[in-house]
Order: sequence, then structure tokens, then C-alpha cells
Amino acid sequence: VQLQASGGGLVQPGESLRLSCAVSGAALNAYAFGWLRQAPGKEREWLSIITRRDGVTWYADSVKGRFTISIDNVKNTVLLQLNNLKPEDTAVYYCAATRRSLSSSSSDYIYWGQGTQVTVSS
Repeated sequence: VQLQASGGGLVQPGESLRLSCAVSGAALNAYAFGWLRQAPGKEREWLSIITRRDGVTWYADSVKGRFTISIDNVKNTVLLQLNNLKPEDTAVYYCAATRRSLSSSSSDYIYWGQGTQVTVSS
């Protein structure tokens, strides 16, 4: 499974971004896809996950209500809509794949994209 994240950038507080993760490979229905982030000097933080087969989603409390994950099974793309961004959302955002359903543990993710930088600053 290969993943390639894009869509990061520099925005002001309160603005929005949409991150995209292009997914390719075999047996994609066997995986769930998540987004995680890592800020400088901090541990990697799990944000959200979606199952490809039935679109079930789960969010970390820190982003629930502001971030929305979705999947386009025709385009094999996993999206993360980031709304009402805050300076503390500044981080490198990664998309990743896991064989485990609805996992919030970064160690369960076995395939990773390269990351895309999100910077929130006025």
C-alpha cells in the first residue's frame, strides 16, 4: 500500500484546509485509513480513522467537531477537512493505513505517507 499526502500550507487562525491522501495498492478494502500529526518536540498524535469498506469514522476528542475525515472509493483518496484551525494545530500531518479496525494507536499503522506541513499562524 502506498500513500501520498498533500494539501498542507500556511493559514491564519480560524481558517480551513483540506488534506488529501492518495492511496494505491492491492486489497485496499482490508485496511482502515487514518490521519495522525506530529508537532515539533511532541509525540505523534492520532487524529481520526475511517474504514474503507463501510466508511465508519472515529475522532480524537481534540479535533472532534473541527476535523472531518472522508473517503472517495472511486478516486482512492482519503480526505481530512480541517476547520477553525488553531496555532496548536501546527504540525506535520500524516496519512497511514492499518489492518486493525478503528485503531487510535500509531503503532498499529503499518503504511505511512510522507507527511504534509500545516502551519497556523497570524
